Parts: sequence; C-alpha cells; structure tokens
Amino acid sequence: MNSFAPAWVKDAVFYQIFPDRFCRSGRYSAAGNFVNWDSKPTRENMFGGNLAGIEDRLKYIADMGFNAIYLCPIFKSNSNHRYHTVDYFEIDPVLGTMADFDRLVKKAHKLGLRIILDGVFNHCSRGFFQFNSLLELGRNSPYVDWFHIKKWPLKAYSKKANYECWWNFPALPKFNTDNPEVREYLMSVGEFWMKRGIDGWRLDVPNEINDDSFWQEFRRRIKAVNPEAYIVGEIWDEPSRWLMGDQFDGVMNYMFRKAVLAYLFDENPISTEEFCRRLEEAFPKTRWYGSGEGETPAGDIPMNLLGSHDTIRLQSLPCSDGARVRLALTLLFFMPGAPCIYYGEELGLKGGKDPDNRRTIPWDSLESLRKHPAYPYIKELIELRKSNVALRKGDFSIKIGENAFEIRRFYEENGKKNVLELKVYGAQDGSSPSFAIFAPN
Repeated sequence: MNSFAPAWVKDAVFYQIFPDRFCRSGRYSAAGNFVNWDSKPTRENMFGGNLAGIEDRLKYIADMGFNAIYLCPIFKSNSNHRYHTVDYFEIDPVLGTMADFDRLVKKAHKLGLRIILDGVFNHCSRGFFQFNSLLELGRNSPYVDWFHIKKWPLKAYSKKANYECWWNFPALPKFNTDNPEVREYLMSVGEFWMKRGIDGWRLDVPNEINDDSFWQEFRRRIKAVNPEAYIVGEIWDEPSRWLMGDQFDGVMNYMFRKAVLAYLFDENPISTEEFCRRLEEAFPKTRWYGSGEGETPAGDIPMNLLGSHDTIRLQSLPCSDGARVRLALTLLFFMPGAPCIYYGEELGLKGGKDPDNRRTIPWDSLESLRKHPAYPYIKELIELRKSNVALRKGDFSIKIGENAFEIRRFYEENGKKNVLELKVYGAQDGSSPSFAIFAPN
C-alpha cells in the first residue's frame, strides 16, 4: 500500500540541531554579550550559535552521511531554546538574518540536505506582539480573543497566571486556535516558510491543540505549497489519532525510545519478551503496512530517535557503556522509518537533564572527538542503511527466542531480494546484550 507520507523520508537520516549550541561563526556578529563557548549551559544563558555556523558545518553533516536536518526553533525569541516565540516571521537576530537563512537552505539543498523547521503553534511568548497588546491595553486590545483570558488585569509575571498557558508557565500564553484570525495567522506562518524553501515541519506539542480540524487544515495548506513536505508531530504516547492520512506524516517515535531505554539503560531492565512486545507496539503492522481491511491507512513514516533536546544524552544514561550504545544505535537504524541523531551524539557528547543536554560542540577539538567509537559506527550504520533498501523500505518482523530475538527486514523488487537480520542475545549475569548482523541473501 502506498504511503501518504513523502517517499523521500524513507531514505532520510535526520540530524537534529539546537542552534544556540551547535556552532558560532565569526562571519556573523550579533549585538550583545554571550557566554564563552565552553561554559556550562543554564536555562537562561546564551551562547550565540548562529545560522552562519550551521552553514559552515553543512559539509561536516553531509560527509557523515546525513541527508536531512531538523532545526529547533529559529524565530525571534528571548529564550535560548526559542520555544518562546516573539515573531514567527522573523529570524532571531542572534542567529542571523533572512539572507543568512536563504543562503543556508540553498547550500543545504545543494549538498543534498533537506531542512525541516520546528513549529511552535500551541503557544507563544509574553513578548509576542498580540499578547503584549493585552498587557498594554487590557480589555481594549483588539487581540483580546487571541488568548484564553480568565481574569483582568493580566498577571503575566506572577507565579500563577490568570490566563491559559502551556503547563501553567506564565511565559507561554496559549493561543485560542478556535479564533479564525489566530488560525489564519498560524496557517500563514506555515505557508510562509514553506514558500521560503523548507522541506517540512516538526510540530511542537501538537496534542495540546486538541482539534483535528486545525491539523487537517494545516496539512492541506502545507501540502498545497509543497506536496512533498514532511509533517512530523511531537507525540510521546500512542499516536494513531494523528496518523490517519489527514494530519501528520509521522511522529517522533518516543515509544521506541522508551522501549530501548527500559531494555538497555535501566538498572532493572525489562525482559527480552517485553521489549519485543513494546517494539511491536511502536511499529504496528496495521499502521506500517495497512490492515488490508481499510480500518487503518498505511503510510506514516516515523522519525525514530534515541535522544533530543528534551532528553538525557545516550552517553549519560544509567548503565550506559559502549556495547549498549552500539546496540541502541543499531536498533535505531534497523527499524522502519527515518532515524534521527541529536547533534553531538556522533562525537560522544555527554549531558544530563535539560539544560545540561544542550552543551556546545567543542569544534576546536573535533579531530580528537572523531576518535570516539560512536563517530565511525554511526557513519557505518548510515552507509549500511543507504546500501540496503530493505532497511529503508522493507517488511519488518520480530522473532522471539529464549533470551534472544531477531529483527528481519525484507524487500523484493523485480525478483531481486534484499534481506538483513539483526540477532540480539539478551544479557546474562549482568553483562551487556550482544548482537550480530546477517545478510542471508
């Protein structure tokens, strides 16, 4: 059955970038003072990473084998992570200019790298113009219906806001997406950047906009600009609701990540049987292949991940060691969907809970960092995936044995078969699980 997601995503290997911490180029100088590049990250400090720095490192990303980039927010904001949006139509001046953005996209495409942006459409910043109007004009603001106001005057800088906001954080007022003006504004944001040349959207907390019609309209309008756009939602739990072919093309597969962590990086790991059950839940055949009965459309392509800007880095997880990390990465590249590597994981970057997981890459030490075992192994896995169509488009099955399991990927076209098997042997006597890759054909 044909996929409703764009075909290129099955061939994609994503590299996620947190712009403030990735690379700071001297080709662009932002006004203001920034902490030293080797400083410890906090929730507030700014490092001054910029778009020119990302552009400078595009060849590094492409040479690793990646062919797609997921950028955390880049719009005007007064937070280092930029999930507090001030203006959705402007590049944050700390990052650069619109010309810098256009040049980045053009160069990325020339190198065979697609770019998707982070869309934060559930909430904005207190500095967002329309919300600031409420702070200045109160009930008389023309934008009074853009938000969910409970009481006047607004208490935007108290511990408890009197308006709806994301997870009760006053700094993040929630949009009233039932308002046609708000909907049109947000839809126009999506269209604007698509027309600027991006290849899709990663949607931040889309479940918080609990309205299928909003995302159905978003999909229609984005696909009208570019039918090949990839729309992927940040959904942490069972995602079927959003994967019926009328909303998202896929989700960030946190169900997969949770299963891997529970099996490999937990002091009280789940059993091999339980791990396989959870894998099958994260990659249900009815969704990946179609039920054949018309109950659930096939065709979503998940973005599979082991880490992100919201999670502890692989190297800093409990029980983490070289063997476990190696197996986790192998599982990532063997599963249906598009693997995504969080920046710096290939260099063995460490980091605990947010904000420690958002450290900078020490580019001056790149040659020594490349000696980390993760660097050549991720390159090897990317090449394995590119040279085996079964890993990108093949059928997927799991066979469970005694304290062991096998993942099989199979693809056949015009009588030519491509088969790869990953055999995993469970841990015994406190040792790490082991594995082997076979190509029976």
